[in-house]
Amino acid sequence: MKFPKNNQNDTAILAGKSILLGITGGIAAYKAAELCRLFVKAGATVRVVMTTAAKEFISPLTLQTLSKHQVYDDLFAATKRYTVEHVALTKAADLFVVAPATANTIGKIAAGIADNLLTTTILAARCPVLLAPAMNTYMYKHPAQQENLRKLKAWGYHLVEPVAGELACGETGAGKMAAVEEIFAAACRLLQENTAWQGLKVLITAGPTREAIDPIRFLSNHSSGKMGYALAEVALTWGAAVTLVSGPTHIEPPPGVEFVQVTTAQEMYKAVLQHFDSSHVVIKTAAVADYRPAVTHKEKLKKGETLTLELVPNPDILAELGKRKKQQILIGFAAETNNIERNAIAKLKQKNLDFIVANDVTQEGAGFNTDTNQVQIFYADGSRKRLGLMTKKELAAYLLQEIELLRKQRNFIVN
Repeated sequence: MKFPKNNQNDTAILAGKSILLGITGGIAAYKAAELCRLFVKAGATVRVVMTTAAKEFISPLTLQTLSKHQVYDDLFAATKRYTVEHVALTKAADLFVVAPATANTIGKIAAGIADNLLTTTILAARCPVLLAPAMNTYMYKHPAQQENLRKLKAWGYHLVEPVAGELACGETGAGKMAAVEEIFAAACRLLQENTAWQGLKVLITAGPTREAIDPIRFLSNHSSGKMGYALAEVALTWGAAVTLVSGPTHIEPPPGVEFVQVTTAQEMYKAVLQHFDSSHVVIKTAAVADYRPAVTHKEKLKKGETLTLELVPNPDILAELGKRKKQQILIGFAAETNNIERNAIAKLKQKNLDFIVANDVTQEGAGFNTDTNQVQIFYADGSRKRLGLMTKKELAAYLLQEIELLRKQRNFIVN
């Protein structure tokens, strides 16, 4: 994720916010003093958590003076004060920033190891976590480190990528901690995202549906649910109240969503209509079966020469929502194999959508069960956009930004 440069409005975002600042044992630890000062100057309450190694590079007294709060560095201090320190610290935190984040600490987080106060606190964190890696360039490029960073990104951790430059070890290359101003701007952006959609109710559908033939067999499709779950995760980070209605997938729902598990198209239809009227934004990514067997056999069908199935139409959920739509912003998806533009525009008009996201599932990296997508967006006003290949989480953020533009154009106010 790329963040904007600091600007004069950023400081207003931090006023009254509570930030945990984690410092680990790298030479860049001295820069954390300036980061702490910027946070405090912007009106944030800062509490510093240090590892033992970090204290070899910068004094806790320095951070205590700058933050105007006690520095936390002892995992077992709780036994002296009768509090569970790592839990107590995270309760009030709006953001956890770790700068610098060394290879050792990143590896521990990725492995779920909690052997000091900082890593224990991170595992207990309920707020967004922003990591600013800093290490030797060969350590940064090592496959284990790259895999750890990929894993943490997939889990929802945020990174301010290190930059190339001359390192303390004398090497030159990627691994130098990003500028303090970049980390500060990243923190502001995350906190802004975490409040941008507060009060907004978002309804998202995801995954396939299954239509039973008998107790063993069913009709379905290849949808993995990854796009809908990515949208739910990003909408949550923007502060929305998210209801995720999902068909069968192998994905854990993002913590914080109202999760509604369904199997059939009829179950999804019922669940969506139940939540539609109270929703402000509705995004239909689910691949709903168009047909279901006219008869579901109670016993397993035995193998024979031929089998004929009579199919009947399932309810068209998106068309029904288009008819009922009042102030809601309604977004649809279209997975196509040919005539992408014609099919998408027809669906957009027939179902009264604000815009539709269409993709050619035969393209590499854009079909079902992938972590990436490549789409075209067709809007109700006749405009369109073609996007390049990107991760589904990146696409989710882009689509929510497009919805935000619609909200502003309509002066959409949440009641």
